[in-house]
Formats: sequence, C-alpha cells, structure tokens
Amino acid sequence: MKNREIFQNSKRFIDAYNNIDYALKKRYNLNRSMGFSDLIRKAASLNYTVRKYEDDLVDYGRLRNAIIHNSDDFVIAEPHDSVVENIEHIEKLLVTPPRAIDTVATKDVRIIQADKCMREVITTIAETGFNNIPVYNKQNELVGVANGQKILASFGQFLLSGGKSDVFLDHVQIADMLTSLEKSNYYCVKKVDCTVEEALDEFNKNHKLLAILFTKKGGTNELPVAIMTGSNIVEAQRILEDY
Repeated sequence: MKNREIFQNSKRFIDAYNNIDYALKKRYNLNRSMGFSDLIRKAASLNYTVRKYEDDLVDYGRLRNAIIHNSDDFVIAEPHDSVVENIEHIEKLLVTPPRAIDTVATKDVRIIQADKCMREVITTIAETGFNNIPVYNKQNELVGVANGQKILASFGQFLLSGGKSDVFLDHVQIADMLTSLEKSNYYCVKKVDCTVEEALDEFNKNHKLLAILFTKKGGTNELPVAIMTGSNIVEAQRILEDY
C-alpha cells in the first residue's frame, strides 16, 4: 500500500496547506517562491482570518516540513485529527469565504433623499428602527449616511445654542448635516462580492467605521443592495467560527 494511502490525515493536511498557500499568493499577488511563514506574516496584515490564525498557520508550516521529506514528498509523520480539522476549517475560510451580503448584511435597505427635512429623517429612523440610513441626491449619488446618534447630538447642540426645535426639524435638510463620504471615516462602500472576512477587516482597520454599504460595483453612484453596521460584528465573527 502506498505511503499516502496509509497516512490519510497527512494527505488531508498537505492538501489544505497547499490550497492555503496557493490561495493567499494568488489573492495578494505574492511571489510563488515565498516561504510559507513569510507568506503568513505578510498576509496577516491584509487578512482578518490569517491574522486570527497567524500563530497556528506558522506552526502548521513547521509541521508540514516535519511530516514531509522534501525530496520526494514521503510522509514520515501523521498529524492529529484536531490539527487536520483546524487547518481544513482555515482552508475553507480562505479558499471559499462566505460573502457578507449572503450572511450578515441586511438587504432591507431604506434610503433618504438629500433634500428631506430633519423631521422626515428622524421619523424614518423611528419607523424603520435603522440607525444608519444612506442619503442620496437627485442624481442617485451617495452623499452620506444619516446616523441617529449624530443627528441627536446635532439637535442637542442646536437647542443649546438657542435654536428653535421647529427650525431644526422643518428647515434643516439632511444634506446640511452630512460630511462628504470621501472625507468621512464613518462609512465606506464595497462591492457585493465582499467577504465577511474583508468586511471585518474594514471595521478592524478603522474603529470609527459605523457602516459598510454594498453596491453592485462598489461605486457611490449606485443604490445599495445591503448594509452592514458595527452591530453586526459579533454575528460576523460567529459566522466565521461556525463556517
């Protein structure tokens, strides 16, 4: 019986290892000759999943070298079942990752026109229960996101400065309240194929980020098909754990 037929755990481990190696180098256009440990250290700065399992993956690189005789791929050791199951889980996350819009993002997205007064905006937030609502102008261009907490803070400051509530509610437009999306750290736009891992990476890189809008091509001149907010982070992490 051939060596690979005897050591089934080794075969599963090596297959998963090779798939991870290939997928990361292809995704980030890295040199094919790069060693596995260097690859993991590099990818950890770019990928939420790799960063989370960085130490495990580095250890698996050493384990691969320990169980394989490099000259002829002859198996000389057998990894434990739990090790194989873990590397296969990581492989699945990296090779066929779940998309955010298929799992954690909300597809029921309400939008608001930029010329709407604050009374209409606040009423919409109350009716829908959505704390972050994309705002579009008449050209269907995204100009920002109406955030309930920021609106409340602005309303309070307006009243403290001597302003009348009716003036704020009926004469201030939501467009007057928004920071340009390009200048804002609170929101970003991603393509519909954005993965859960990539979405979590956005929140990890920018702790001010409140919401990610998903559009067909990732442009600000498209209506959103889904939205993910900071309240979805724990659920997204659980999805990756259970995937």
